Amino acid sequence: SLFRLKDLEVPKLGDSDVHVKMLAAPINPADVNMIQGTYAILSPLPAVGGNEGVGEVLEVGSRVTALKPGDWVIPADAGLGTWRTRGVFPEEMLLKVPRDIPVLCAATLSVNPCTAFRMLGDFETLAPGDSVIQNAANSGVGQAVIQIAKASGIKTINVVRDRPDLPQLVERLMALGADHVVTEEMLRKPEMKDIFKSIPKPRLALNCVGGKSTTEMLRHLQPKGTMVTYGGMAKQPVMVPVSAFIFRDVRLRGFWMTQWRKDHARDPESVAAMMDSLCQLIRRGQLTAPACTQVPLQDYKAALEATMKPFVSSKQILLL
Repeated sequence: SLFRLKDLEVPKLGDSDVHVKMLAAPINPADVNMIQGTYAILSPLPAVGGNEGVGEVLEVGSRVTALKPGDWVIPADAGLGTWRTRGVFPEEMLLKVPRDIPVLCAATLSVNPCTAFRMLGDFETLAPGDSVIQNAANSGVGQAVIQIAKASGIKTINVVRDRPDLPQLVERLMALGADHVVTEEMLRKPEMKDIFKSIPKPRLALNCVGGKSTTEMLRHLQPKGTMVTYGGMAKQPVMVPVSAFIFRDVRLRGFWMTQWRKDHARDPESVAAMMDSLCQLIRRGQLTAPACTQVPLQDYKAALEATMKPFVSSKQILLL
């Protein structure tokens, strides 16, 4: 295994540093890819895993102004190394979040809901009644897309892989606010026409699978619609029929939350506005944490194994 649980000294607190007691941190697929070395960011080794999580400030250096002991913080960027009980980080690597949101919501806030929020807002101007189609709809991002879209009056068509517990999954996504849940096989069937009797064809498609699933999803996109790819779980390329480009002028775009944060590093207002919108949705009960399994840090091996299994419907969260 690439992982070991290790005791380290907490480093000395510098003037601009913040001593954080980590509370909870999820295991996301990208965290595992990063450790396998198949991701665009590589941490110098030895490294602490984990890009997301929430902690409580214990102590701040003399120059720190925005944070005080007792505040809750989440990573401002990827690569923080959240799978630890304590850490000392420079102030600019942390974002303050309100303490009146549930701890699991805060722990899962900085990656998936932000990704969902940006993709729904940054590529197409969607109005209430418009629709979005997405694959891997039961992923962390997928669940956030369903809820954020629902809160804005946007309809969602959610594609999932066929599986033994399909009826339960459909029920769970409908309870989150999904308008339609279909399997990849159904995308090819004439019954898809029935869906578009009651809602318009989507102007936006969100893809984190690749391969056949993506080509089939593209078929239902409106002319001049946009497909945004933010992952490639099938490890297969995105195949686009020439006719989709010529006769329907579809747009293909990519999105990476880490890049968005880099591009907006000097624009704290846009980051604050996004976090604010998401925290408002959480407070109103319109955005919940994904289905979670809470695991004590010492059981990290079991949690990592569970993350790698196919058809996982629960996110593993390390309690620190």
